[in-house]
Amino acid sequence: MISAQESLERLREGNARFVSSERNSDALTSERRRLKVATGQEPFAVILGCSDSRVPAEIVFDQGLGDLFVIRVAGNIVAPSQIGSVEFAVDRLQTRLVVVLGHSNCGVINATIEELSRRREEQSRNLRSIVDRVRPSVAALMSVNRHLSHDELVHQAVRANIRMSVNQLRYGSEILEQSIQSGKVLIVGAEYSLETGVVEFLDE
Repeated sequence: MISAQESLERLREGNARFVSSERNSDALTSERRRLKVATGQEPFAVILGCSDSRVPAEIVFDQGLGDLFVIRVAGNIVAPSQIGSVEFAVDRLQTRLVVVLGHSNCGVINATIEELSRRREEQSRNLRSIVDRVRPSVAALMSVNRHLSHDELVHQAVRANIRMSVNQLRYGSEILEQSIQSGKVLIVGAEYSLETGVVEFLDE
């Protein structure tokens, strides 16, 4: 299994191919690759990303079958099931890199800002369970940055939410915390730009 830093570089290189439209389509579609991974998997990175249809991790990072262990949930939030999924990849599959992947103009971030500005009682209980997990990072940002335009508020809130999810993974699991302390695992945040296709890694 390759190291976290090597894994990070593979993601950077893959995203560069995606942005420049030089994707390695064979890695995604070949029968040989499919048969190779049919009996087991060794994903080099875990991607906890948003469910947004415009941000499919395998395409954004130009990776193929068996390369990424992808967990997708609206708002790239961290709940017990997401933590358990990351633990599985780290403990059972020996994956060394975990990336929380948010994206520009996230709908869940916008919904949270709207709720904080004017409570929306019509939201279902299930949607509110997602918004409630995003709210702490957004509320803290709004309380000290009242002068921000809406677009800038969304931009900063997206990053604040990514960092909150990173911290929840780093400190919300004994398995992950021990793996980080021993130098086996790296957990980082990243933001995908819907407009450019570029992934920017945050606070490495």
